[in-house]
Formats: sequence, structure tokens, C-alpha cells
Amino acid sequence: MFKALRRWWKYLGAKVNSVFNAKADPKIQLEQAIAEAQDQHRRLREQAANVIANQKQTEKRLERAMDELEKVSGNAKQAVLMADEAAKKGDTAKVEEYTSAAESFASRLIAIESEVEDLKQLALQSSQASDQAKAAVQQNSTALQRKLAERNKLLSQLDQAKMQEQVNKAMASLSETVGEDVPTFDEVRDKIESRYAKAKGMSELTESSVESRMLEVEQAAANSEAQTRLAQIRAQLGLAPAAEAPAAEPAPAPEVASGEAGPA
Repeated sequence: MFKALRRWWKYLGAKVNSVFNAKADPKIQLEQAIAEAQDQHRRLREQAANVIANQKQTEKRLERAMDELEKVSGNAKQAVLMADEAAKKGDTAKVEEYTSAAESFASRLIAIESEVEDLKQLALQSSQASDQAKAAVQQNSTALQRKLAERNKLLSQLDQAKMQEQVNKAMASLSETVGEDVPTFDEVRDKIESRYAKAKGMSELTESSVESRMLEVEQAAANSEAQTRLAQIRAQLGLAPAAEAPAAEPAPAPEVASGEAGPA
């Protein structure tokens, strides 16, 4: 029962994620991804800064330890020399004091030498960690720059995709029914072409009918009467009649064949 509930819960989670991804705005998701990448880079820089700061602190501690080592070593040598001088003078009390001081310096010298060795190892490790941190920051910075450049490309592609989707939607609406009371573009085109073809056919029938020929005859008669009236007006005004087209030359008479008799 518990296994089935767990599978059902995972299924619901996957379904919710699927619906969310389908409905989510890619532009907003892209900005979220870029913001997350920038936050990761900022955290990486902070961690790298801490590593570098630790390296610097270790180097400072090593420098102080080296200075202390040099100082204690010098004091130990000085105590030995002073004990030797006291021994030459036969001052046993001073010899014991200087010898005791030299031993203390020697013990301190051993402790500092051990500390210096440890700090050298730590400084080496810190230096390596610092170099790795710097390299990681540089690599992540380069990757972030690529993502920022790719973001501009993706946003441009997204705008182009949205525009193409609108064009596709507009083109599809020309051949799809918009609503129950709105015809499609193809339907309107077919209706207009059918009406035009019918009107054209009726025009051709009218032009070839008897009524059409009668109208042509009446129009020709009216034109002739107008020309006659115009000639009368020219004559009244004493104007020469309008130039007429030259009459056609008569066809030559056929030649009489030889051997045939002429007219009686």
C-alpha cells in the first residue's frame, strides 16, 4: 500500500511538473536560470576569496614563525657563547645560568622549527587550494559569459518563434472556420468566383441574343443620323465637308479569252 502511494505521489509530481513546464513562459524560465547561475558564481567567488584569505593568513603566520625561529636561534647561540665565556673565567654560577637559558632557547627552537615545518606544509596546501579556486572562478566566469551571450541568442529565437507562431495562426485562420456564423476565406472566395462566373456567362448570352443585335442596329442608325445632321451644319456654315476615306478602286475587268466572240 505504501509503495503504491509513493508511486502515485511521484506520478502526480511528474504530472504537475509537466503541466507547469508546458504553461510556463520560456523567457521567465531563462531569466531564472541566468539568475541562478549568477548566484552560483557569486557564491563560488566568496568561497574562493575565503580560500585565498586563508592562504594569505598562513603565509603571514609562516613569516612570523620564521622571524621567531631566527630570533630564538640567535638567542640560543648567544647563551652558549656567554656560558663558554663564564666557564673560561671560572664563574660556575654564570655558567649554569647561561647553560640553563641556552637549553630553554634550544627547546623553544625545536618547537618553532616543528611549527615552521607544519606551516610550510599548510602554506603549500593553501597555495594549491588558492590556485584551484582561482581557476574554478575563471572557468565559471567564462561559462557564465557564454550563458549570457547565449541568453541573447535564445531571446531572439524566442521572439522569432512567437512571431512565426502568430503568422502560422493567421494563415491557418484563413482556411479554418472562425465561428458558426463566420465563413472561411476559401468559402467566400468560392462564392465570389461562382457569382463572377455566372455573371460572365449571362453577359455572353446577352451579347449573342437578338435584342443585342437590335440595339447595335439602333445605335448604328443613330450614329448615321448624327453624321448627316453634322454635314448639314457644316453646309450652313459654308465649311468644306469632312474628308472622307478614298473610295476603293474598281477591280479591273477580266480579260477576254482569245477565240471568244465579243458582244454583238
